[in-house]
Amino acid sequence: MATKDQNPAGGSSSASYILALDQGTSSSRALLFDANAQLLAVGQQDFDCAYPDDGWVEQDPEVLWETTLAAGRRAIASAAIEPGEIAAIGITNQRETTLVWDAATRRAIYPAIVWQDRRTADRCVALKARWDEGELARRTGLRFDPYFTGTKLAWILDHCTGARDRAAAGELRAGTVDSFLIDRLTLGQRHVTDATNASRTLLFNLENQAWDPELCEQLDVPMALLPEVLDCAADFGTADPQWFGAPIPIRGVAGDQHAALIGQACFEPGMSKCTFGTGCFALTHRGDDFVPSQQGLLSTLAYRLDGVPSYATEGSVFVAGVAVKWLRDKLGIIASAADTEAAAQRTNGDTGGVVVVPAFTGLGAPYWDPAARGLITGLTLDTHADQLVTATLKAVAFQAADLTQAMTADGARLSELRIDGGMVVNDWFCQTLADLTGFPVTRPELVETTALGAAMLAAVGQGLFPGLAAAAGLWRQDRRFDPKLTAAERAGELDRWQQAVERARGDLAAVDQRAPSSGDV
Repeated sequence: MATKDQNPAGGSSSASYILALDQGTSSSRALLFDANAQLLAVGQQDFDCAYPDDGWVEQDPEVLWETTLAAGRRAIASAAIEPGEIAAIGITNQRETTLVWDAATRRAIYPAIVWQDRRTADRCVALKARWDEGELARRTGLRFDPYFTGTKLAWILDHCTGARDRAAAGELRAGTVDSFLIDRLTLGQRHVTDATNASRTLLFNLENQAWDPELCEQLDVPMALLPEVLDCAADFGTADPQWFGAPIPIRGVAGDQHAALIGQACFEPGMSKCTFGTGCFALTHRGDDFVPSQQGLLSTLAYRLDGVPSYATEGSVFVAGVAVKWLRDKLGIIASAADTEAAAQRTNGDTGGVVVVPAFTGLGAPYWDPAARGLITGLTLDTHADQLVTATLKAVAFQAADLTQAMTADGARLSELRIDGGMVVNDWFCQTLADLTGFPVTRPELVETTALGAAMLAAVGQGLFPGLAAAAGLWRQDRRFDPKLTAAERAGELDRWQQAVERARGDLAAVDQRAPSSGDV
C-alpha cells in the first residue's frame, strides 16, 4: 500500500490505515491494517446460529450488527490509533445469507436465513421443472439450489404477514449481509452491494452485469427491493461517526471467498485458492472469459473493477470447520480445535476404516444434494475418539479433492492450492490435503487473506493503492506441503470416500419441507 504520507492518486494523506470488517458465519471480526498491509490489531466477537428445524439455519440480524460494531471498536482500541487516522473501511461477508428489513427503521422483519439453510429445496425442484438450468447457468453461472439468495428472499416475503404488500409500497429493503451492514453504517443513506455478492443471488445476469428481470419474475422477487450493484472498489457511502468515532468512507466490498482470492493474490488464470472456514470454498481464476461449468461447479465473478468483470470457477462445500465445532460442542471428544492435530498424529492417519461424510446440511459441489445427511461408516467396537477425529479431518480434505478433480475436468489448469482459513494452522491437515488432492498446498504467512482482500479493495477504492496487480508482491509463503501418496494410494482413499458419499445421498422427494404459515411469523 502507499506510505503514510504519500497517496499514489496524488497529494498527501495522514489517514492511511484500513479497517476490514469480516462478518462471518460464526463470528464477526475486524482487522486493522497499516499502509504496508501489516496487521496491527484484531477484534472478534463469536456468536451461534439457530437451527429451528431440519435443514434450517438462522441468525439474529441484531447480533450480526452488534458483533460487527463491537469487533470494529475493539480493533481500533487495540491498535491505539485515532479513528480519524483510518482512511477507509473494507467489508467482506458470508455471501448467500439473506435478510429483509424495514427501510425506515433498518430492522429485519425475519431472522437472517443463512447460506447453509436448505428450507427452499422444494421451491428449487419446482423451478428446475419449469426453467432450463443450462440457460440459468449461461445467465448466472449458478444452479437452482437452496444455497443461493433468491429463493430465501422469496420465502421470507411469503411467510411474513404483509411483507409482499409492504415490499410493493417501498417500505422494505432486501440483500445480503454487506447491504444490511452498509445500510446501518450509513444510517440508511445507501442501499448498495458489490458485484460479487450480487452474483450469488440467482438474480444477477453475468453477461450484462445487471439484475435480470425475467429471473426476478420467475423467483417472485420484486426488483425494487434489491440494492444498487457497484464495483468491488467503489464509493459505498460513509460510516457515521457515531459508530467508530469518526466518519470513515466505505470503499471496498466483496463476498468472503472473492476477498480471499484477492488476498491470496490469485490474479492470473489458473491461480487457485481454497478457504477452510465454516465451509470449504475453492476458486480458480478464469480471466475475462465467462465459462459455465460442466462438472457441477459454479461460474462466478472473481471481482469487478472499473466496470470490468474477471471470472472464476468455484466449488462450494457446506461443512468444513463447522465439523470440528461439532466434534467439540456436540460430541465433546475434543476440548478445542487445536486438539485435532494431536489426535490425528496419534492415529498416524489411520481411521480404522471409519469414514465420515459431514453432510449435516446436504451436499454442495459437485453433488448438489440438499437431501443428503451426515453419515459415519466403518464403526466397530474398537473405534475410538481419535479415529473419529481423524476421519472428520480427512472428510474435509476429501471434499476439497472432489472440487479439484471437478475443476481439472472443467479445463482449469491448477498447479497448486493456496490455502487459508482457520483449519490451515493444522500441519497434519495441510499435508493430508496435499496427499488427497494430488497438488502442492501452500500456506501464506498471513492466513487472514479474506480480511486482507477486503482491505486491498478499500485501499484501491480510496486511492491509497495503485491497483490489485501491485498486491501480488504482498503475498508471502509460509510453508509448502507436497503430496506424498502414490497415485494408487490416493485412488484407493478416494474410492472409499465415494462409496460412503453414495450411502449419504438423499431422496429429495422425501425431504420434509415444513414451513410455518404466514400467521406464525
